[in-house]
This record gives sequence, structure tokens and C-alpha cells, in this order.
Amino acid sequence: MRLVRHPNIVQLNEVMASRTKIYFVMEFVKGGELFNLVSKGKLKEDVARKYFQQLIGAVDFCHSRGVYHRDLKPENLLLDENGDLKITDFGLSALSESRRQDGLLHTTCGTPAYVAPEVINKKGYDGPKADIWSCGVILFVLLAGFLPFHDQNLMELYRKITKGEFRCPNWFHPEAKKLLSRILDPHPSSRTSIEKITKNCWFRKGYKRNLIKDVHSAFDSASDNESNSTENAMVAPRSPLRPTCYNAFDIISLSKGFDLSGLFEKDRNQRQDARFTTTKSASMIMSKFEQIAMDAEICEVTPSFYVVEMKKKSGDSFEYKDFCDHELKPSLKDIVWAWQGSEQPQV
Repeated sequence: MRLVRHPNIVQLNEVMASRTKIYFVMEFVKGGELFNLVSKGKLKEDVARKYFQQLIGAVDFCHSRGVYHRDLKPENLLLDENGDLKITDFGLSALSESRRQDGLLHTTCGTPAYVAPEVINKKGYDGPKADIWSCGVILFVLLAGFLPFHDQNLMELYRKITKGEFRCPNWFHPEAKKLLSRILDPHPSSRTSIEKITKNCWFRKGYKRNLIKDVHSAFDSASDNESNSTENAMVAPRSPLRPTCYNAFDIISLSKGFDLSGLFEKDRNQRQDARFTTTKSASMIMSKFEQIAMDAEICEVTPSFYVVEMKKKSGDSFEYKDFCDHELKPSLKDIVWAWQGSEQPQV
């Protein structure tokens, strides 16, 4: 949840722990579940479209951060005091690192009526495609007031889902029907993408897109001159947002004794990341990365102490290591306090 800070996702504010419990301090969303609204009957088309637009925008942002929800349904969609949608309950979510060597997820999970057919078939599935299917089921429910796939017999329900057997009510807009037929395609290879959904004429009516900055590398706004000088730099755009703050749980997890990554990664030696601490200001850190045209995640521990983490997204591992040792580290020496694994300097 720290990876997906978005206006249409419930925010995780803090994590604390006692000897026996872990406490999650989350944003309070007072409007209740979207399910309570839908349980009273179908929504007006414009209202349903607004919620679907917000859902797609938030899910798209999750996927861009390598997070797959895997349990999207009206019960996990909340409404705030302004009537805006908020995705919650990431208990079954997976990260891109959870994929096996075939590039697919293999854990069967989710709510039967909303789960994609490839998840049921247990042959591996693409996280984004499975989430898109669930979004399609939600859209159908919002417009119809009932499920597209329903049967008291679970095996018969799975058969209908696997075959993609559903029928739209006659009050559905023709373009909404076409959109649903492309989303609820039982074949993930031909199922539509979020990019194509956002270009659909029915979807785009009244669409107000949230221009979300990458809050993990976005800081206090800079002057126009600074922005112009870094026009071609491969960094996230600036915004008035503060850098991501490390909570107590994040700091504890940095200790080798509390590193749980071994539970999720088979070979931690293959991880291509680097982390250093610094006492320089966020703007100075950002300026330095703009100069070397590199993207990084910068997290605030205290107002005068930051942790900067970089990860290799693609390319040759040996070339990346050589780049870090001979080019990256020397170019950052004036802002680095200590690199991960190195002895901390005396203060």
C-alpha cells in the first residue's frame, strides 16, 4: 500500500507493532462500501461510469507500480464523503516479484463471482488481465444491479465464467455492451487492455483523469528554469508533494535480522538494487539525479535524513554493476552519507 498512494486508493498512514499485534493506521473513509449502494439496485449510467472511471484509473496506477489487487469487488470499494471511490483490502494482492519464471502468477485467490477464468483454470495468469476482468464484472453490477455470472452450483458458475456466458440487459448503452464484451473475454490473450478501455467513447464521457505524479520521487516544486534544464532527464515530474515517509515498520525492515524478503524471493543475490542514506535536502538529491538522468525512490526518515533506493529495471546485470561501481557512486559522493552495507561515518 505504500507503493500505491493515489486519490482513489485508501491510504496507509502508519504501521505500528506491539509484542503480539501489528497495527495499520489507515485513512478513514466514511461513505461505506459501494456494495451497499449497489445492493439497493442498479445505478444511473453516469454514476456507474464515474465509479468505473475512478476504478480503472486507480487499478492502472497499481499496475504501473507492479501491484496486482486480485480481489476487486464492490465490497472492497469504499466511498468517501465526496462520493469518490477508494480501493481497499490489499490482503490478497501480489507484487510483480511474485511472478514465476513463466512471468505469471499461480496463486488461486479472489471471490468466485468476480474471478477471471484463467485464475480458475490454475494454469497461471497475468495479474493485470485478471484485475481487468474483475473490473468488468464490477461495471456490469453497477449498471445492472446483479451479477453477470451467477449460479447456486459453484461448478456451474465456474463453467459460465470459463465460457464467458453472460447477457447484458436491454437498458445497457450499445457502447457499454461492446466494452463489456471486450473486457469479459474469457481468453486473456484477446481481452482488452486498460489503455484501450480509456480510449473507449462510452468510457471517456465526462472523464476527468487524475494526473498522478510518482510520489516516491516527487518533491517540492522547482523553478521554471530548473524544469526547463531537465526537460530530457529520465526522472519523474516534480510536484508540490512531499517525499514518501518511512514509518517505524519500514525502518525495522531495513535491519538484516528483520529482512523478510527471503520469504518471497528465491535468490536474494539476484536482486539488483542499491540504497544509501544522506543528510542532504530532498531538492538537492533530486537535482543530483536529474544531472545523471536516473530515476530513484527517495524516502524521508526525518526532515533532515533520507534513504535513497535505486533498482535495475532491465538490461545486463554485469553492465549495471560496472555502471554503479565506476560511474554512479563516484558521481553521488558529495551527497551520500553512507551506502547500504558500508560502515556508517562517525558523527
